[in-house]
Amino acid sequence: SAGVISDYFGRKKVMLMSAIIFVVSGIGCAVCSTFGELVLWRVVGGIGIGVVSVVSPIYISEISITKYRGLLVSLYQLSITVGILASYGVNYLLDDYAKTGMIENALMNKVFIGEVWRGMLGMESAPALLFMIVVLFIPESPRWLIVKSKLTQAGGILRKIYNAEEDVQTQIHDIEAMANKKTKSDFSALFQPGIRFAVIIGVCIAILGQFMGVNAVIYYGPTMFATANVPCPPLLAQVLVGIVNTLATILAMFIIDRIGRKKLIYFGVSGMIVSLILIAAYYITAAQSFAIVVYFMLYIFFQAVSISAVVWVLLSEMYPTRVRGMAMSIASFALWVANFVVVLIVPALFAAISPAGLFIIFAVMCIPYMLIMWKLVPETAGMSLEDIERYWISGRKAKQQ
Repeated sequence: SAGVISDYFGRKKVMLMSAIIFVVSGIGCAVCSTFGELVLWRVVGGIGIGVVSVVSPIYISEISITKYRGLLVSLYQLSITVGILASYGVNYLLDDYAKTGMIENALMNKVFIGEVWRGMLGMESAPALLFMIVVLFIPESPRWLIVKSKLTQAGGILRKIYNAEEDVQTQIHDIEAMANKKTKSDFSALFQPGIRFAVIIGVCIAILGQFMGVNAVIYYGPTMFATANVPCPPLLAQVLVGIVNTLATILAMFIIDRIGRKKLIYFGVSGMIVSLILIAAYYITAAQSFAIVVYFMLYIFFQAVSISAVVWVLLSEMYPTRVRGMAMSIASFALWVANFVVVLIVPALFAAISPAGLFIIFAVMCIPYMLIMWKLVPETAGMSLEDIERYWISGRKAKQQ
């Protein structure tokens, strides 16, 4: 529902709502008194994730100039990887402090010492508060304002983005022209032949990306390292993986607009396949060395520099402005459903078919992803959002003819 809500109320208000949800969720998790309450507050946090994962990339893509859109949307993925790394580090430090520390206040002692998982989950509220403050000071999306016929407000924002008045007027005219190509309803526009195909491609990219093992490693890395008998604490090994994840994402930010989305995918997914085969071979040989950490770091490097950096950029720029919220919601919904399925089945598959079998499956799932990107997705680097829309509606049809 996040995309539909943001199409109606605007991107800024919905992001502010998600920030409030995160703050409330973190505090609730820290002080909950029953398991049922814990689940409830985690569900509340999940709602915040669903909202922000749709609206933030949309907002960034709509406020960016074409030349730097890939870089700026990649900042969203960078914030994810920095957050993951920060959570690994905070969890490691809190766990270490809980073993020897003591706080006089009974509630704080319970949250950070006696039941340290409360502090780990409660720390969510700190960056959420920062996010909420920042959102209060950012402008609304100019493209959304133009769709809502608020041209004066949109013009004021665009003048802060573009140096020349001519560029501002060109943007307003181009966005208006595409937005005014209405169908009977916004929802029915999703079923236009070109747009429908773009939505289907977005869903396929979102789903396959999860079944290539990315979040399985992010979520279950410590367990995987423990079963592999690595010669260091599993949480510390996961911190190393998080560092590589962050550094690779920074690299992707600076090359995604120069190299292009598709070349990054070809490079990264090829590396992922090799890394996954190496991980599977390690488990087959039952070796016990630091090599498994290196293989995981290689895998995370290749996925972070490619699919993780590209997916939110592509999903945020593939659809027309008037339906971008709904289309992005559909793709994001598919992504999180696939994420849920992976989270649910990975532990069972890890035990049932062996770790090696699981990573071979991840490697196989890389192949259809590569084929879809090669055959069905245009190179969007250097294209304006309106040009991308024209490609799906008419350009692809012309190409087929």
